[in-house]
Amino acid sequence: MTNSRARETTEAIERLYISMRHLFYRGFFKPGGVSGESIRSLLKTINPEIYGTMNIPNKLELDGLMYVLDRLPEGIEECAFIHLTSDEGFDKGSFEPIVPKKRRRNCYRIDEHQMNIEVLLGRSEIYDILTHLTFLFIEADKVRNLAFLQDENWKPTRAWKIIEDVVKGEKKFSRKEKEVALIHLSSLMGRTFEETLNAYNTFGDDENPDRLFKIIYNLGKVSLEDAKQTREREIHFSAILKERVGHHYFGEKWANKVKEVLFENDLHMRPLHIISANMHSVKNMLYANDALKKKEHKEVDYKMYGDISDKKELRDKVSKYALDEGLLYINDKSGSNIDVQIIDLSKTELKNTPFGHMKYAGDDVILVFDYAFGEQAYEVMDELLRPFEQKGEVYMMKVKSVSIMGKAGILEGGKGDIMIPTSHIFEGTADNYPFENALKLEDFKDDELKAFEGTMITVLGTSLQNRDILSYFMHTSWKAIGLEMEGAHYQKAIQVASKIRHHIAPDLFVCYAYYASDNPLETGSTLSSGGLGLTGVKPTYLITQKILEKILDSGKKQSPKK
Repeated sequence: MTNSRARETTEAIERLYISMRHLFYRGFFKPGGVSGESIRSLLKTINPEIYGTMNIPNKLELDGLMYVLDRLPEGIEECAFIHLTSDEGFDKGSFEPIVPKKRRRNCYRIDEHQMNIEVLLGRSEIYDILTHLTFLFIEADKVRNLAFLQDENWKPTRAWKIIEDVVKGEKKFSRKEKEVALIHLSSLMGRTFEETLNAYNTFGDDENPDRLFKIIYNLGKVSLEDAKQTREREIHFSAILKERVGHHYFGEKWANKVKEVLFENDLHMRPLHIISANMHSVKNMLYANDALKKKEHKEVDYKMYGDISDKKELRDKVSKYALDEGLLYINDKSGSNIDVQIIDLSKTELKNTPFGHMKYAGDDVILVFDYAFGEQAYEVMDELLRPFEQKGEVYMMKVKSVSIMGKAGILEGGKGDIMIPTSHIFEGTADNYPFENALKLEDFKDDELKAFEGTMITVLGTSLQNRDILSYFMHTSWKAIGLEMEGAHYQKAIQVASKIRHHIAPDLFVCYAYYASDNPLETGSTLSSGGLGLTGVKPTYLITQKILEKILDSGKKQSPKK
């Protein structure tokens, strides 16, 4: 049964992406029309774990709703018209950018009914947004069907009228009356009073305590207007966005700036180690002890790194010290949303760091760049590894290693555990990328954390995985240990550059490691259940330590500088 459901899911995921791609090039679609219904039907067939009770018609999915709204602009539930655009100069007008809580993207409320969302990260971001919107439309239509009597010209129920009173704010509600309203809201949503009260507190804050009421009300209202055809919902893709997607428009600008900074600082002909990671762990491991005047001991000081993660004043202190000591920081203006740090190891004092014992004597350069998103990983890595021209001369990047670290969903184990891939399989295709990982299972022997080694699945979208397909990947001969969104894209670019186009030397080494942000097979441990918090500190720094040890060890093989 599981295998047949896994095949059904795989087919639905492929069809969903083909449909989304078709609609993107067509330029628009109506969520309530034939195309919108087709996408909804496919998402319901997949029934992702992250969207919980989406397929239950009389029960609203609250964790999934929170997850989606954290990644979409505030007020999206009020808008019937959603336009996906490229960077088209909206910031030059008087529009205030709206940045979602959990996604770095600028969005603009054009008027009462229209929201524009800037898409700069390529197709994966388009698919991500459309998947979230489709879930939102499914939930909105549930609200409409539960709040209005369809056979009586959409007559509102008593619960809906009470919700409307709270949202309009014309009447001052006592605490008792608010609790009565919450009972009606819980009845409408098919949730217990306790669940509704928890959601009310989670969604709301001091400035907007009734946010949950407003979200449910606006979802139902916009859906009702669509059903009555007084204002039909529409999603549009701008002509500029269609023109730029797939053409490496932002990736090329980003890579050219990075190479320009390397050239200006006379670092372009040095041995180079590229790391795709967060913007803090490498910097903190190389500079934090001196910046905070703490002596390095034999054991890595995870508590110090946790304190830095927790306290802005410590983060600012380390950043200032690192910049004073020569770290170069590129605040990305290309539109790729990927910041960069460049560290010249010949100018970096390693004595009071976890690497002081390594007697490093090379002149390597470390280039750390922030996480990419899905297919964007191929674009930025492909452009970064290309030869570049400066002052009439063409230079090849002297890349010695590429390291990828990040968060991923684990299939065996729990939050915070570590995954060491030996190959990446691209979901929905036969594309596979085996490689020799310089990081090994024995590098991660630890009393607190577990580590797993094996195949990892590069998925088309984390929002699309269900229990059946994940069990299939885990228990069949694939023996997958986890899933993430960028690995196959990075490895494709590295293999093309090193083995086919010869843009870089073929003898580089690669380090891939991920720590678990969630276990999608474990009830209550999907991404929608919340982030890692300080649980992520130890695996992040343990992986960073092992990557830096491999880099510094490779540097010891050079002759010391004269």
